[in-house]
Amino acid sequence: MATIKEIAEIAGVSVATVSRVLNYDETLIVKDDTRKKIFEAAEQLDYKVKNKKKKKKKLKLGVLYSYSLEEELEDTFYLSVRVAIEKKMEEEGYQKYQIRSADTVENISGLDGIICLGTFSQSMVERVRSFQKPAVFVDAVGDRELFDSIITDMNYSVLKVMDYLYQQGHRKIAFIGGSELDADGIEVPDARLSSYQDYMKKHGIFVKDYVRIAGFAPKYGYQLTKELLELSDRPTAIFAVNDSLAVGCYKAIHENGLRIPEDISVVGFNDISVAKYLVPPLTTVQLHMDFMGEQAVNLIAERILSGREVSVQILIPAKLMIRESVASIQE
Repeated sequence: MATIKEIAEIAGVSVATVSRVLNYDETLIVKDDTRKKIFEAAEQLDYKVKNKKKKKKKLKLGVLYSYSLEEELEDTFYLSVRVAIEKKMEEEGYQKYQIRSADTVENISGLDGIICLGTFSQSMVERVRSFQKPAVFVDAVGDRELFDSIITDMNYSVLKVMDYLYQQGHRKIAFIGGSELDADGIEVPDARLSSYQDYMKKHGIFVKDYVRIAGFAPKYGYQLTKELLELSDRPTAIFAVNDSLAVGCYKAIHENGLRIPEDISVVGFNDISVAKYLVPPLTTVQLHMDFMGEQAVNLIAERILSGREVSVQILIPAKLMIRESVASIQE
């Protein structure tokens, strides 16, 4: 921290003047230009002190994944982000240590920081907090005051989907999603569902029967789509919260002798690698998974090396990839 004497030398005033200016002494008569020099000197010294900290060339980073291998394979969003994180760490020459449930504070004392990927319960966030290390949460927020986070702007992404379907004439829009519990047994809310419901209600077209929730794997997309197709007034479009569910939608629709998009339209979410190879190619929301992984590494490294204390939240907008699975219909 800069001393009053150092500030006084740079500003060209007495130590007493610096002290009174920095303490906003209203009885002090001094020119605004002098006050400006004092405050600028204080900022300049503080900046220099922060940047004098020795920068580490190589870092040892812990990675904490909240999900199982089975869950990663069911919805490859996390797989894509994880691979991007590990690839970026390798490029930078950073050492990786995978944090496990049995690890204690002592076990990870040699880590410089932690990257957390997945859905985290309150108890898991508390555990990360107990490590007393800089941390960045990817696809989760964690503790806003302590940790950095990188998340997708879900509300914006859903609005892109809903506006597109609405503009194509669709009013009977179904929603297929999944439900999951965190490590504390508390249900994890899905912002996509609430954004969908708000949009449908705002336009006066919400139908409760069009909302179907189960899991996130293709088998659930298949099961839920079959239920939707049995409705007397079936939807003209289905919005699936991930592409794995959309794959299940395709199977159920084809088995029922229907065509995509002529009979029913489908929109996915994530833009996994197979989405463009489905027949027809899937219209979906492209999440910048590689970018999220790379920025997680950049962000934690910057925080460690700079000593930054203020937390940062990066909100990333997604992109709607329009392909061939949505038809335009007449109202």
